[in-house]
Amino acid sequence: MFRSASVDPSSVASVTIGTTHFVNAVVTRDRTRLSQVAVLRLSGPFSKHAPPCVDWPASLRNIILGHYALIKGGLEVDGSLISDIREQEIVEQCNIVKEKGIKSIVVNGVFSPIDTVEKQEERAAEIIRRELGENVDIVLSKTVANLGFLERENAAILNASILSFARKTIASFQTPIKELGLSCPVFITQNDGTILSGEAASRLPIRTFSSGPTNSMRGAAFLVGRQENGGAVMVVDVGGTTTDVGLLLANGFPRQQAAYSELSGVRMSFSYPDVKSIGLGGGSLVRKVGERLQVGPESVGYQLPEKALVFGGNVPTATDYVVASSPDVTIGQPENVRGKLQADNVQAFQAETKIMLENIIDKMKTSPDDLPVLLVGGGAVIAPDELKGASKVIKPQWSGVANAIGAAMARVSTVIDTVKSTEKQTQKELLAEICEEAKQKTIEAGASATTVAIVEVEDLPLQYVANKTRFMVRAAGDFDFSRAGDFADLNITKEEDGIETRSSASDAIAAPSSEDAADQVDVTPEVDIMGYKPKVANREWWISETDLEWITIGCYILGTGGGGSPYSTMLRVRGILRSGGSVRVVSPDDLKDDARVGSGGGAGSPTVGIEKLSADEMMDAQTHLYDLIKGGYATHIIPLEIGGSNGLQGLVLGASTNMNIPCVDGDWMGRAYPTKWQTTPVVFGEREIVFAPVAVADGNGNTLYMPTATSDLKVEQVIRAALSQMGSSVGTADAPVTGSETRRWAVEHTISLSWRIGREVARARKENRIDSVAQSIIDAVGGAETGRALFKGKIVGVERKLYMGHVYGEVIIEGTGSEYQGKIKIPFKNENIAAIRIPDGEESKTGEEKNEDVLAIVPDLIAVIDAQNGEAIGTPEYRYGLLVSVIGITASDRWTSPKGIEIGGPKAFGLDHLEYKPLGKFVKPVSVVDEYDGKQ
Repeated sequence: MFRSASVDPSSVASVTIGTTHFVNAVVTRDRTRLSQVAVLRLSGPFSKHAPPCVDWPASLRNIILGHYALIKGGLEVDGSLISDIREQEIVEQCNIVKEKGIKSIVVNGVFSPIDTVEKQEERAAEIIRRELGENVDIVLSKTVANLGFLERENAAILNASILSFARKTIASFQTPIKELGLSCPVFITQNDGTILSGEAASRLPIRTFSSGPTNSMRGAAFLVGRQENGGAVMVVDVGGTTTDVGLLLANGFPRQQAAYSELSGVRMSFSYPDVKSIGLGGGSLVRKVGERLQVGPESVGYQLPEKALVFGGNVPTATDYVVASSPDVTIGQPENVRGKLQADNVQAFQAETKIMLENIIDKMKTSPDDLPVLLVGGGAVIAPDELKGASKVIKPQWSGVANAIGAAMARVSTVIDTVKSTEKQTQKELLAEICEEAKQKTIEAGASATTVAIVEVEDLPLQYVANKTRFMVRAAGDFDFSRAGDFADLNITKEEDGIETRSSASDAIAAPSSEDAADQVDVTPEVDIMGYKPKVANREWWISETDLEWITIGCYILGTGGGGSPYSTMLRVRGILRSGGSVRVVSPDDLKDDARVGSGGGAGSPTVGIEKLSADEMMDAQTHLYDLIKGGYATHIIPLEIGGSNGLQGLVLGASTNMNIPCVDGDWMGRAYPTKWQTTPVVFGEREIVFAPVAVADGNGNTLYMPTATSDLKVEQVIRAALSQMGSSVGTADAPVTGSETRRWAVEHTISLSWRIGREVARARKENRIDSVAQSIIDAVGGAETGRALFKGKIVGVERKLYMGHVYGEVIIEGTGSEYQGKIKIPFKNENIAAIRIPDGEESKTGEEKNEDVLAIVPDLIAVIDAQNGEAIGTPEYRYGLLVSVIGITASDRWTSPKGIEIGGPKAFGLDHLEYKPLGKFVKPVSVVDEYDGKQ
């Protein structure tokens, strides 16, 4: 190569490698490359309802998770202790880990990324190292990812599992580098298209998991130059083991995943291109399984030149079948396979490969329209020239090295995600310091000082947390080749023995049988989304996992940007169902007059909610409430608000494993509102005080009981004041009201409404109608007279500030396409307040908006949804560049009385200059109980 290019090896400044070795091990469930992992959570009583790997595919969890324990430790968001670590607990766990033969340990502490004083993870690691010696890998979650407890833990577990194999692989790069006479530094590309030193990559291989697709997407953009007719192109990167598919947008950049990403069924918080992978590549094994010819997911990978039939081996691979079926393809010795593989098997291979590629392309499309497909990668030869769903199939020159081209274009970057106190410094001063720190770290990582710039900034004041703001800053720059010598040594010890001997399945708590876990298929019953009917008998709706999934989607959309993500609460309800528990929902129409309908929910900061997962605070509050009040236990439970996480709390509390009472199909808001007094019982005003008595619990042993109050507003104020001393997140329990009051006050059938919204999103995904998902949601809430697609575009600006515990701000969205032009702004106070058009040529000025520019305003619902998957985007998740759709939904008639508009309308949010004009006509949601009772 050097000779043909007339290049002196000494002139090469650096080698950048993009590898899929690590992600391939996960995708193929390769037990020889994945080490078992023990997880020690420093969480005290928190996170007990979402154990490690709870949301993983069973086949991967059974291979990797060898042991876990929840022990003392963890911080509150303000840095105070949930509890200190206990050395004896850690020592006891080390003895168990040693007995099981596990040599990879993850330590994950609540709020560990902001722990700079207690250093709990570091102290726990020191004890583990002392007890288990140097021959173990200890991964601190804070070194792997940022805030987001489950997502950080997932990334740390995968990182720990692949560490030994990663060291061996990266060390092996030294040999060819030296053989080529190169003395330059070696870098590995990261998920975001930037580079990592070889030494750093050996410690954090998780950061390279999606580098292959990222490099290929960037390389593909370079190869094709401009897009066909300015449109998007689907990039299909076929390697030796996997095929990765992503969408290259018209601007030349890959489509990014939203707030959370998923890799092989594992949810993480890394930002990288929206890429889906399947086990199909040039080295994929081809074999008969019963009557069916199976291609992959197992692969010979880099051993293709040794094991494939065309190279004299004895393993039939995808490459062999391509050579056998295509006279124009000459790889190895074609005579080894042509005429020797059964003709019907060759045809079956072509059909199976075509179906696999068409299916993954179909899943990635957001519109049923055909679009160009760009084939790249060394294994692209196995792909057919025509594919269903593709307007054309393009195989550009040099497509086989698109990945290398993308890697060569990589830059250096650094991300800082931290929570700081604004008590002594302003937000602006802190942001400037963090930006400077990010720049310096980027320079230290190898970037040229003159090219480093801040490319991403976000500051997020924390609700109900005094003087705390979360800052997220990313800096990037070009590599400084004049400092190449500083990075020349990989400094990695090659492991001669490779992956350590694994403990047997019977030794690990997460491997329940002796069957090879890699052969266990993740069996999720196929649900007929179009024909599914919920189970309703005797006017009780028995919630299934499908129902739960749809309700969860709908709850977040009805949250209008607030309420917090319902994901972790969904996991808790799903766990109840999977363990044999049951959850029932009844119509408010069926409540007897003397029924006792309790209520409860969470209060606090959504940012705390993603890091400090629930303990038993919801049930603690209920238990203490009924111990203290007189008049009997609740017969039913109703959610405080349907929007966000609280929309599922009625299902949690009413479950057979908790209060064992039916949940009422309704709530007190019909959405999410920022305060407890913005509820329909207060609107009706039939009682002087509705929300006292009330009990509040923090899940850590502290309970507040308020038997009386002067007003519902005072109840709100006391709870908010207590929040800062109770970890900024609590469970509340409200004294029950009567069945007749519930029928009058409740916003009816909102669980049914959530279910219908979620079902329409699921159907849109199934039929690749995500581009029109906004219209599908509108159809679910009552049609054009009730809802409206307000806008579609890209977020181009976000501003936030904290006042009295609430996050105020506005998001600016710029229209895309001919239908939506110009800009709109959405002011929010935890939840979205209004959608207002910004007149052309004018700036957004708070307090000067005009009524004629209002597209929708409270109490009507304004929801911002991800245009790429149809899911809601909460106000804490707003960030530059996200493609979104904005929909408006007419408020329930419970809110459109003068008192309702006073409490939940524009003036309640300080928009005194704007008037409420209904978006449309309210249509009462159809009850699932009414529609499906006895019809399953």
